[in-house]
Amino acid sequence: MDEYLRTLAAIVESSEDAIIAKALDGTVTVWNPGAERMYGYTAAETVGTDTSTIAGLATTAEISDLLARVVAGQHVDHYETQRTHQDGTLLDISVSLSPIHDTAGVVVGVSAVARDITARKRAEARQREINERTELAQRLQSLGQLAGGVAHDFNNLLAIISNFTAFAIEQTTDDEAVQADLGQVSKAAERAAGLTRQLLLFTRGESARPELLDVNAAIAEAHALLARTIGENIELVVVPAPQPLMISADGGRIQQVLVNLAVNARDAMPDGGTLVIEGTIAELDEHQTGLQPGLQHAGHYVRLLVSDTGMGMSKEVAARIFEPFYTTKPTGKGTGLGLATVYGIVTDAGGSLNVYSEPHLGTTFRAYFPLADDPSMQSPATPDIVELPRGDGQMILAVDDEDAIRQVVQRILDNAGYRVLTAHGGSAALDLDAQSHCQLLLTDVVMPDMSGRRLAELLRRRHPGLPVLYMSGYSDGLRETASTGNDDFGFIEKPFTAHGLLDRVHDLLTHNDVATSATTR
Repeated sequence: MDEYLRTLAAIVESSEDAIIAKALDGTVTVWNPGAERMYGYTAAETVGTDTSTIAGLATTAEISDLLARVVAGQHVDHYETQRTHQDGTLLDISVSLSPIHDTAGVVVGVSAVARDITARKRAEARQREINERTELAQRLQSLGQLAGGVAHDFNNLLAIISNFTAFAIEQTTDDEAVQADLGQVSKAAERAAGLTRQLLLFTRGESARPELLDVNAAIAEAHALLARTIGENIELVVVPAPQPLMISADGGRIQQVLVNLAVNARDAMPDGGTLVIEGTIAELDEHQTGLQPGLQHAGHYVRLLVSDTGMGMSKEVAARIFEPFYTTKPTGKGTGLGLATVYGIVTDAGGSLNVYSEPHLGTTFRAYFPLADDPSMQSPATPDIVELPRGDGQMILAVDDEDAIRQVVQRILDNAGYRVLTAHGGSAALDLDAQSHCQLLLTDVVMPDMSGRRLAELLRRRHPGLPVLYMSGYSDGLRETASTGNDDFGFIEKPFTAHGLLDRVHDLLTHNDVATSATTR
């Protein structure tokens, strides 16, 4: 028996877990080295005292309930709760409680075996956050694909509406009333095109034109605009950074981020409040939590903060605010695209977003952009506006599955001196080209039987170097293809204007003529 007790004592002494024994009145009778390490108190400080504030549970009700169960002879296994270390650190622990019996079988005390699970709890919390972020990213990706498809189809319709409206305006110059009505149609089409551009920003289907810019300047511009429009009952506080906040991004888009967030904040403060816009530099690592999407790499970031003292929102609402068409505003008061646009702009610039909100206390958005360190970047030069030349009988093969789009294109190009062949799909286009060789392919990107990319590939096998102008309401990366220095390819976004189309066609044909002359010399 003595050997058994010595062995048991050795196990208690060497255990990494905290092993504690207490009498029914709360007096500690055993406090092993594991308990000393876990809680920071020595056995000399605890044995013979009541340490319920350390080893007890969070509330008197919990202590009473568990003690009653143990006194009744029950075991409590792996009860998870929290304790406080001597230095004030909060610990997550898993504790098992057992009754201590005397020789007559009467319960005379309680033994507790506790294990520190703080690291496990933190790892589980981080994994939950990663899973939530992954699910959000997947949901946003799916919604983005849907939004991109909607934008493509809608831009087809807008191209038809805006161009036929322009034709009608040209033919009714002697009727002011008709001109006014058509002008309203044209303005409505422009507004609709603006909505689809926001959709494409969310889907990252419309390319940015990045430049090296100081976010302080963007903040100053936003201040000048908002000071006149935000409302007299809202106090606008703008805090630029003392040093330049250089990022590589599209300046117009950064303004759009600021304005969208500010308008959202204003709408959340119908009775007035305070709106703060602030720029700072922050150092983040790849394990930073609470960001959507997660950071691609650690480093220095420009932090753009927009905070309000408005109505705030619940966690459930905050989890969905970047989804397109999701809005809590009354019908007719919001499109549900403002924050989806912000998300698209920030992520397209390599950044991330953090949202913190409490109902009735306000909301803070933090947008993080990678700090630019390449001073050689220059803003793109603005091209000179020149009068558009006419065609000289060049043959253009125009392909689109929308009849009205083909009519619009043929009318614009015919009036500008080009010859035009039109086809509703890739197979028909190949047949037409076999009968009459085209000098430029103008094709939609997304078509039912054959994509524009595939059609261009097949025609360029027949005619190496054939210029190709893609047209689409959803670029699917083709804008990037067209801007990589290959002058045989171009891209025009639907809805387009007659001038825009003729400009792109002229550029491609002119380059092709120059290249052909160079190779024949």
